[in-house]
Amino acid sequence: MNKLVKQAVKQVAAVCIGVTMIFTMSACGTKPDLGNTGRLVMGTNAEFPPFEYKEGNQVVGFDVEIAKKVAQNMGMELVIEDMDFQGLIPALQTGKINFIAAGMTVTEDRKKNVDFSDGYYEASQVIIVHKDNTEITGPDQLVDKKLGVQMSTTGADEAKNIAGAKVTEFDKGIAAVMDLKNKKIDAVILDSEPSKIFAAQNPDIKILDTPLTQEQYAIAVPKGKEELLQKINETLKEMKENGEYDALIEAYFNK
Repeated sequence: MNKLVKQAVKQVAAVCIGVTMIFTMSACGTKPDLGNTGRLVMGTNAEFPPFEYKEGNQVVGFDVEIAKKVAQNMGMELVIEDMDFQGLIPALQTGKINFIAAGMTVTEDRKKNVDFSDGYYEASQVIIVHKDNTEITGPDQLVDKKLGVQMSTTGADEAKNIAGAKVTEFDKGIAAVMDLKNKKIDAVILDSEPSKIFAAQNPDIKILDTPLTQEQYAIAVPKGKEELLQKINETLKEMKENGEYDALIEAYFNK
């Protein structure tokens, strides 16, 4: 995290106690029934900058700051569980985690298995190609191409609907980008914000101007956990009204 981000996050989270992956918040408000452990467990996949990523041994990012605020408002200890993206919903359903904050897009299929908070970020799926590629200029040129995607994402779902496409699924988005750099695949379909970071770090790839989809990120909770969902929605509303949300946007996306 650069100095600008650190300063902005410090201002936003001045009332928080601690900045480690596992930290305790002072008691305030009421606690939903989460097994009376006093711990609020966030599930994520820390391979998705700037929403969640590793800085040393810590998981940091935009979603983490929101989760810290949720835990603070509930007077609970936040614990972060980093796992493969495809394992997040099963972990939620079995009670290993209490909620998912992982740049997760709201879809009808996911709604069958989880309840979603109010949306907190407008996103899109974009197409990444090698800088030397002049053949693929938009979605229409993806037919019959070799495509890389991150497993269990909406980008993977979109790729599978493209006629004749040969889709390779990767555990991490950056792994797909590496295969693209080596010209093992023709294009990668990935969320817009991590794609911008990967492109900035790898000048031999480029993002096409035309997005493939428009989406909304939200926080997922187990079916029926209405009180927890209410606390999350109240926190999102509070952060948007008091300026904390805009400060995080500035820190993580406008630097």
